[in-house]
Amino acid sequence: MELEQLAIRRAVPADAPVVAELARRTFMDAFGAGSDPHDLALHVARAYGVPQQSAEIAHPGITTLLAEVAGHPAAYTQIRRGQPPQCVRDDDAVEIARFYVDQAWHGRGIAQRLMNAALAHARATGARTVWLMVYEHNHRALAFYARQGFRETGRHGFLFGNTLELDRVLVREVEPAPGAATGDRLPSAPDR
Repeated sequence: MELEQLAIRRAVPADAPVVAELARRTFMDAFGAGSDPHDLALHVARAYGVPQQSAEIAHPGITTLLAEVAGHPAAYTQIRRGQPPQCVRDDDAVEIARFYVDQAWHGRGIAQRLMNAALAHARATGARTVWLMVYEHNHRALAFYARQGFRETGRHGFLFGNTLELDRVLVREVEPAPGAATGDRLPSAPDR
């Protein structure tokens, strides 16, 4: 499968099982080895089931972007509207959440393309600022976000199973689109 066959689109309700499996797998790959097994199992059960993904895909304040290579899921992210933590000084900021790439595709350019799509979506909604949270020991992600122009503005609690972690909160501005409309709309998959 070649990267030229990469397509990034909005997830639709029929994608919930695919997104749930991709979310579970990528989270386990990223955090499974160094995590408490009970906390890991509890978090995965709470966050990444098909019912949770169905609800999030249907939620009007959440956009789930799915990256596929030749029709196979390779990465995903969510762009969420909601109240940001106090360390984010723009109440209208949009969150880039759950930014994960399947390990088989690490280092091959998918993360950059997915981030570009997430920023384009945020820009199309009128956001001036985006923010995200990242585990302080996720050095690969921290390096990627730094290359994308994110800077740390504080810490925020993240409930991982029964353990409250403190994640880093990163922000960056979204450049305004040149002219009026930029055509940054993402296609949805046809109903299946």
